[in-house]
Formats: sequence, structure tokens, C-alpha cells
Amino acid sequence: MLHTRLCDLFGIDLPILNAGMGGVALAPLAAAVSEAGGLGTIALAGFTAEATLSEISAARSATKKPFGVNLLIPFLRDGTFELLAKENLDAVTLFWGDPSVMIPTAKADGIKRVIWQCGSAAEALEARRAGADAIIAQGFEAGGHVRGTITTLALIPEVRDAIGDLPLIAAGGIVDGRGLAAVLALGADGAVFGTRFLASPEAAAHPIYKQRILAAHASGTIHTKLFDVGWPDAAHRVLRTKLVEEWERAGCPEPGKRPGEGEPIGTMRGRGLEVPLVKYSVMAPADYIEGDIESLALYAGESVSLVREILPAKEIVRRIAEEARAVISSRLAPLAK
Repeated sequence: MLHTRLCDLFGIDLPILNAGMGGVALAPLAAAVSEAGGLGTIALAGFTAEATLSEISAARSATKKPFGVNLLIPFLRDGTFELLAKENLDAVTLFWGDPSVMIPTAKADGIKRVIWQCGSAAEALEARRAGADAIIAQGFEAGGHVRGTITTLALIPEVRDAIGDLPLIAAGGIVDGRGLAAVLALGADGAVFGTRFLASPEAAAHPIYKQRILAAHASGTIHTKLFDVGWPDAAHRVLRTKLVEEWERAGCPEPGKRPGEGEPIGTMRGRGLEVPLVKYSVMAPADYIEGDIESLALYAGESVSLVREILPAKEIVRRIAEEARAVISSRLAPLAK
């Protein structure tokens, strides 16, 4: 068994979640993770009401098990909380905002369980006081948008000490069962996996993006604010690409002075939309985007060094759980005798 308080809170078998990776963590991935015993998450940032209901319906058609959704506060549309409350979801994760405002608002609008994602112990404590049902503490190693500046190893015990017995989920640089066992030892009740699930058939990541993940190393990631068209002044971790290198060669100029700024690089055709994309766009390279994929933000965490094959999400969950059990029982438990 690998059962924690997180499992009891959400009615799941394993304390494993997929990250709410914007544009690529859609219904197929969330449903597959939930079917495997974890808590699947659909990334709904910027979705219209119609697209939101469509993704939730698709997930429910694929699994009867618990799953949740992820919302980015800067992209929150009016009426979203009320809409989601009617869907009676198992969890709603909120990220990148003021917990003292957003959590009470979500609860007042009928959201049953709120997970607050943050990058500091201070924000985690504020979220607890505001009524969060669980906390995701995201370390600096994480891919995608990164809220804090502290590594997972240092952050998890600090957050645990700050929030007491509130369920705690670790994120950032966690890719396998060894990582899960490690954060459980640090005080977490479960873990979020992002980069690992990018390399799965269920993730809606573009094939070129997936191949770049398989070939990448942690040293080839960069923490930056470069990809800001659509979401300014928001730090993130991406793979170094030709566009990143072009910007670096130019001396890392500020927005408005960057090479090729405003040039078209492709089109997003999905979610019922057709949207032109330009250089330095915040959009991840999903499989419904056409154009120069390598000029988009190839989000990846430092755990990317350990991702070397595309596997079904169900198999990823199984391997993580099996390895974590083995690490705990075969390596850690004997040390305490």
C-alpha cells in the first residue's frame, strides 16, 4: 500500500497527481491518471464556459473516479467558480493569486475542495488561514510557471512546519518513485508530476515537444520571464531553444527590444478558437498548434534528465507507485531497525 491522508481526502488509491499543465493536461491525461488510482487534473486556464464543460464531460466519459481541475488566477473568467460548483468536482486547484481573496470567493461560490498552489511557506500559511483544503508547494526546479525561488528539498519541510497537519502535496523536480518517497519523508502527503506526464500518449503536447523532452537534460533548462506574450512578468522554466539562444546572443534585451518580437510563428486551432501566435508567446506547444513549434515555450522541469521514454499515463503511475513502495520498504525501513 501507498496510502496517505491525501488519499482519504480525495477518495483515491495513490498520492499521485498530474500537474495542471496549460494546453496539454486535458481530459485524456486527467482521466488516465485517475483511472490508474491517482488524482487527474485538467488544466482549464483561459477556457470558455463551453470548452470547460466539454473537457469535464470528456473526462467523465472516460473515468468514474475522482479528478480535479486547475485554474490560473490571472486568466480566471467571471462566473467560472459558479460553473464549476455545479459540476461538483472533487478538487479545484488555484494558482498565482491572493489566497486570502480567492479561496473565500471560491468557497462562497460553491467550490467543495480548494487546493492552493504556492512557492513559499508564507503563502501556504495564508492559504491555510483562508480555508484551503490542501496545499501544493512548488519548488524552484519545476517546469512551467514557477511562483517561488526555493528548492523542493528546502521548501517542503518549511511548508509542513508552517501549515501543521493540513494535507501537503509536493511539486517541482519529482519524476519517479524515488522522488515521491523523498517528499513523503520530508513531510508531504503526495506529489505532483508534470514533466514526466508530458512524455505520455495522453498528454496533448506536440510530438516535437515530446521528443525534445526525451532528449533534454536539466542543464538545458532556463528560469526566465522571456515567454511573456499573454502573461507578462511571470517567471517560468523552459528548455533552451533557438529562440532563447537568439535572445541571449542579443544581450537578453527587455520586452519591446527583443529579436523578432511580434513576428508570427504559428496558429492555435483548438478549444473552439483559431488564434495566431507570435514570438515569445506564453502558449505551450500543444498538438493542436501549427507552425514553428521550437519557437514556442518548451516548458520543462529539472527532472527532465530522467525522462527517457514515452509511456502510457497508467504505466507511469504504476511505476511511480511501485518504485516508491520499494524505496520505502527495501531502503528506508531497514535503516530504522
